[in-house]
Amino acid sequence: MKYLFALTLLFVTQVQAQQSSFHVLAFYSETVEHDHVDFAHQAIVFYSEVSKRRHFDFTTTTRWDDLNTENLAHYQLVIWLDDQPHTPQQRSAFEHYMEHGGGWLGFHIAAYNDRDTRWPWFVRFLGGAVFYGNNWPPLPAQVSVDDHAFPLTKNLPASFQSPPNEWYSWKPSPRLDKDVKVLLTLSPSNFPLGLKDTIEGGEVPIVWTNTRYRMLYLNMGHGDRIFSSNIQNRLFEEVIPWLATTPPKHNGH
Repeated sequence: MKYLFALTLLFVTQVQAQQSSFHVLAFYSETVEHDHVDFAHQAIVFYSEVSKRRHFDFTTTTRWDDLNTENLAHYQLVIWLDDQPHTPQQRSAFEHYMEHGGGWLGFHIAAYNDRDTRWPWFVRFLGGAVFYGNNWPPLPAQVSVDDHAFPLTKNLPASFQSPPNEWYSWKPSPRLDKDVKVLLTLSPSNFPLGLKDTIEGGEVPIVWTNTRYRMLYLNMGHGDRIFSSNIQNRLFEEVIPWLATTPPKHNGH
């Protein structure tokens, strides 16, 4: 009888795991800046372990042509770890995916854009944020939580030290977009931040969501020490089920 009960419990657990499962596809490149590749490799290890605990499917690919409408239909969430799409076909497929309820998590270089990017939809998607500058070399920074009522930040301390990273500043700030919710910013106590290249001050958002979409951007992602903070790792983990299971946005564009 005990054996039968154990088998029944195992079966129920497996069914529950299957029922709660969702599908995540992470894109990365091996030919980009070495520090970004290091981050991508560590992120893949990290999220592979998270997927086992959280019971979701986690797939990775270096084929950016997999960013097509037919393939994306199988996934509730896509992640860009160290690169972004470059061809018109890839970009168009991503736009279609996001405009019809898809989910996106981008790290660091994923949001980089300048006058040569020529992707106005993506700039709007980011809340208008355009890359303005960065610190160098990578340095740790004190991070402030903007809103503790938000699901992803309610269990974080008011501030914490984020591991060494190349931090980006943005002009205009995504905070100026009425639909953007900034979750983390660099604390003013960091400034001036940098040695060779310096962020002198101002308001520097580093984590935000554009509430018109199921998306979140995290500025972290440069080098091999990003996952050395348990506090920050908690955010990295919680964001996956939050993005994947939030009711889809349908913008109808």
